[in-house]
Amino acid sequence: MSIFMTILLKIIPLYLMIYLGFVATKYLEVGKEGIAKLLIYMIGPVVIFYGTYTVQLNFANLTLPLLFLIISCLICLLFLWIGNKIFKNDSTKNILAFTSGTGNTGYFGLPVVMGVLGEEAFSLAVLSILGFVLYENTLGFFITAKGSHTAYESFKKVLKLPTVYAFFAGLTLNYLGFNLGELAVTTIQSFKGAYTLLGMMLIGMGLSSVKRSHIDFKFMSLTFLAKFLIWPAVVLSIIVIDNLYLNFYSAQVHSILILMSIVPLAANTVALATELKVHPDKAAIAVLISTIFALFYIPTIMLFF
Repeated sequence: MSIFMTILLKIIPLYLMIYLGFVATKYLEVGKEGIAKLLIYMIGPVVIFYGTYTVQLNFANLTLPLLFLIISCLICLLFLWIGNKIFKNDSTKNILAFTSGTGNTGYFGLPVVMGVLGEEAFSLAVLSILGFVLYENTLGFFITAKGSHTAYESFKKVLKLPTVYAFFAGLTLNYLGFNLGELAVTTIQSFKGAYTLLGMMLIGMGLSSVKRSHIDFKFMSLTFLAKFLIWPAVVLSIIVIDNLYLNFYSAQVHSILILMSIVPLAANTVALATELKVHPDKAAIAVLISTIFALFYIPTIMLFF
């Protein structure tokens, strides 16, 4: 039960941030659209740049973002196909596909990984998160944008996202051993706290204008199927295969894989849905309920591992 309480205590402050976001928009009239733009175009790219710039590079570690990128894309395409059958011409299928392929690995998952596995797991967690970031800012963004834009317009929007360029810039400087200097690194580090705080607050901001009529049980059921059943099943299958035949990843990596597969729906779902005007209210409710569910789901699952 000590693991259960450790994770629980790490998660609870994140819920306070959600509440603060709700209060900020409901009573202080803070606009969520501006926060969404900050996260997507400014704060997020800086955090990702720092992650790729500081992480230890080796072949086994570098396969983690690729692994999560592949899983994300496959699950996204699966649920786009399912969404086409159920929602047909409704752009709900686009936001369903996007959120099925990712999770709240940055704002939520990173603090949980560090709380359970310690600081030494930080670099591996960051590498894992990069796979989700690449998915969100390529295929995920493209499919979401198609809910309210043409294919050509969606492609142009993807090319304008700075996160992808920040990823490769950080990776390149890391590989070359380039030293940015203490002042630059200290300045960039300050963005990490803002990333978690504003990302979680954005969920609360999205809830400020939500009404009961915005609850879509069909949409929510499918997102829960993807996030809390399909994702863990796929990752556990990979771990079993690795244990039996490959022995490629360490036990620590296996723990990170499990944690990243059971985090709630991505807060970035609200950010992108808001930015692209694709059912942000539906997204906010689904993200909130999955986040509440994860408060007990994550500690329970981790008891077995």
